[in-house]
Amino acid sequence: MKKLLPIGLALMMAACAASDKNNETETSLAKAYEKYWYTGISVNQWETASDNNPQTKDWKVIVDNFNWVVAENCMKCEVVHPEQNRYDFTLADQFVDKALSANLKVMGHCLIWHSQCAKWFHYDSDGNLVSADTLKARMKEHITTVMQHFKGRVAAWDVCNECFEDDGAFRNSLFYQILGEDFIKLAFEYAHEADPDAELYYNDYSMNKASKVEAVANFFAPLVKNGLPLTAINMQGHIILDDGAQKIISDYEHSIETIKTVGVKTGFSELDLSVLPNPYGFSGANVSDKFAYRPEMDPYIDSLPAARQLEIDQFWIDFFKMLIKNRDEITRVNFWCLNDGNSWRNDFPIRGRKDYATLFDRDNKPKPTVAKLIELVRNKQ
Repeated sequence: MKKLLPIGLALMMAACAASDKNNETETSLAKAYEKYWYTGISVNQWETASDNNPQTKDWKVIVDNFNWVVAENCMKCEVVHPEQNRYDFTLADQFVDKALSANLKVMGHCLIWHSQCAKWFHYDSDGNLVSADTLKARMKEHITTVMQHFKGRVAAWDVCNECFEDDGAFRNSLFYQILGEDFIKLAFEYAHEADPDAELYYNDYSMNKASKVEAVANFFAPLVKNGLPLTAINMQGHIILDDGAQKIISDYEHSIETIKTVGVKTGFSELDLSVLPNPYGFSGANVSDKFAYRPEMDPYIDSLPAARQLEIDQFWIDFFKMLIKNRDEITRVNFWCLNDGNSWRNDFPIRGRKDYATLFDRDNKPKPTVAKLIELVRNKQ
């Protein structure tokens, strides 16, 4: 008996380990929804760093819970192309290589964006705006170089980012000032030429607003009809809970139906949910918008009340029910920032607040929301 006991214990321990591994798989959002859509997360440069930065501990959580990743900042123009004749792919390569080694798919973000664009991109040596032909050449060279560097490693790209205002007007960016609306079409053509196998996306915020999504759809519909290589129109989804849960959900369902008329799929590229007060009726994700800190705008410094967490859970349950209903139109559901501690919502639009905008707490533990979302589709695929 004494000899059998260790063997029995070993068998029990092995069974428990196997059970734990199965439970881990079952409690992954990516695994639960794999027949519905891809489930992704944004990744910052410290999460893929090789040193002992505290955020490197996030990586296992990322690999265990998601099947797509997108770089939060390290693939943007100001990082990879800081000077006209100099590229720096150091951080971007670290990110892509680490993702591929973990069998994660990579979304490139982003090729053409008015913000975080290197300062030299639109100006000549005298400080004047460049000509249309010069900007076209710079766009093509940048897109081609970046995409061919990652060809075969990056499966999809946000080609153009945030080109419309909330009222549906074109954003008066320097790209628009020099080239007009044609810069969007040109960017997609250059991207398809650089890597014909890559999926190509348009990405924007405030896409729950009818004025904006309808303007985006009306712009792309004739271009797609004439062969523009557009895979999908992605909606960011930087949501504020106090804006009204049911209205937000119904507005996004309208947006899904509107994008469907273009003849392409849609998806959510940057989902998060702020639970903090919304100053001045602010909406969107325009990174240039900032507001002054006031204590009354930061009510959950110590902890989030249980009742507030239940509101959050119910929002995500109702939101996912809407997504499941429209699953045939959705390619990816991507969340922005892994945990509450590294979420950009702590500093935007008011710096220094304590928000609870993600699916994982500050200790990387999944919130009750995750299990509830998995339960929605358990044994229903």
